[in-house]
Amino acid sequence: MIEPAAQLAVPDCDVLCFPDGGDMNAAVDQTVRRGRKFDQVLDGARKIFLRDGFERASVDDIAREAGVSKATIYAYFPDKQLMFLEVARCECHRQTEAAEASIEGDVPVRTALTVAAERIVQFLLSDFGQRMFRIVVGEGERFPGLGREFYDYGPGLIHERLVHHFGCYVREGKLRIDDLDLAADQFAQLCKAGVQEKLLFGMAETITQEDVCRSVHGTVDMFLARYGVSD
Repeated sequence: MIEPAAQLAVPDCDVLCFPDGGDMNAAVDQTVRRGRKFDQVLDGARKIFLRDGFERASVDDIAREAGVSKATIYAYFPDKQLMFLEVARCECHRQTEAAEASIEGDVPVRTALTVAAERIVQFLLSDFGQRMFRIVVGEGERFPGLGREFYDYGPGLIHERLVHHFGCYVREGKLRIDDLDLAADQFAQLCKAGVQEKLLFGMAETITQEDVCRSVHGTVDMFLARYGVSD
């Protein structure tokens, strides 16, 4: 179950300072605090992180983009890493909710899997998804905890929901899966086939709709070949 952002805590997280010298020390309570301008701040942070990356994003630029004071930003986010993770969490939460809204009710397994695969591929192809992935990989050595926390707050949410829905279909006798965690990982990795590496290594300037359909339907066919139940 996804926790409300107001209660979102970051355990064992290295406290990071904003590049302009905002002093965030270890005594600060590591929680997101909501307020009237919270969404405004988050939208500004999202734009600056995608433009400048994690390390170079400054509180001055975020405040300017969001149209708020630096004091307002510090009041909502004790440190930059927490802000970055909240941007990722909100986007993945939005994507997950949209996908689940599309499969409410008694939906056939193939239909549900197709919707899930389409959403995952769309996220991989989105400007947000590509930029966030590059930021986390690029900053991984300097901020070793960032990748782990990003996974938990972002892709980990999608993994959690896949496990949940696969488990429901298993209990209904529509899928046969012994290891739900492994199956969820396999499904997500299948969605990347023929798409992610082409983008990462510059093998294709654009991914066509035909490429997307090939990846989505190939994912579903292979997954059902392994875990499907014959009628």
